[in-house]
Amino acid sequence: MWSVGVIGAGPGVSALHLPTLARFPELFRVVHIADSGSGRAAELADRAGASSSSGVDELFQDKRVQVALICSPPAEHAAHVQAALDAGVVGILCEKPLATTVAEAEALVAACRERGVALLIGTNHLYDPGWVQARRAIGELRAPVDSVRVTLSLPPNDRYHRLVTEVPAGEASSVRRPPPGLPAHVQAGIVRQLVSGLAIHDLPAVRDLLPGIDGIDFARFVAPVGFVLGYRSGGAHVQIAAVMREDGADACWRLTVSAGEARVDVHFPPAFVHDGAAHVTVRQADGTVSSPPRSPRDGYEAEWLALAELLDGGAPLEYDEQLGDTCYALELAAAAAAHIQASAS
Repeated sequence: MWSVGVIGAGPGVSALHLPTLARFPELFRVVHIADSGSGRAAELADRAGASSSSGVDELFQDKRVQVALICSPPAEHAAHVQAALDAGVVGILCEKPLATTVAEAEALVAACRERGVALLIGTNHLYDPGWVQARRAIGELRAPVDSVRVTLSLPPNDRYHRLVTEVPAGEASSVRRPPPGLPAHVQAGIVRQLVSGLAIHDLPAVRDLLPGIDGIDFARFVAPVGFVLGYRSGGAHVQIAAVMREDGADACWRLTVSAGEARVDVHFPPAFVHDGAAHVTVRQADGTVSSPPRSPRDGYEAEWLALAELLDGGAPLEYDEQLGDTCYALELAAAAAAHIQASAS
């Protein structure tokens, strides 16, 4: 059994990671939860039978902690991964992104490689059993992939609403629209964060199919909080559209892959919901439609099981893939932001 120390006490910890870890008591035990001063760690730790603290120093002084779960704000990920390495952990699950710059990501992956630390970045869609089914189906299509579309329609999220408003945390979800006339550099910064912190869930899957970024076709900020982005990879096109609406349509998170006349649709469960794997529909060029059976296991469970396999030595430590996925997302985010600023000049 591996003892887990958790940095962060927000919704991702309380609604996703703690319930997931509780399903695998033979593999993981939460021993310590640290917050940044909110006081939420104590309540969560009581539920998990763990210790709690404010700040990370006490957590990393806890000799029981073998695995670090890092769910702090993205700007703090690199520092917390380094602190976990310095404390001598043997495994790290870091929520996306691993770092906010390519240089930071490269340094962290190199340090993990040098110390043999199991590293997994929490892009849970990549581990979703539905995506595994879809990837197999895509590989069996008789034509090469020519387009990928990712569509997100999500409920409000305070973290992203604070990017476009000046209201305090906890109040942003009541704000429907940003102030008019956001400067181009502000729009570019928002899109950069949305790509590297939200679309990144699907970008490892896109990179697996289309590994290059050959040029941005369009990139725009979309009010109240969202963006549209199109780019080229080889002879294929990728389009990503994401928006957070207070009173919009039901949540939708869909990835569609087209190869000639064939198409594979992957409908992921809503965020912060344990509802099994993604639903996959395969439409063949001859009109045949099929859907493989859905797994009851979701991507959060699958990623923790993948980390357990890494820790036990049952799978190779794929540092290059972890680094490649991170750099792909950061480079795409930077390219989209640069396109927005260049278009405004």
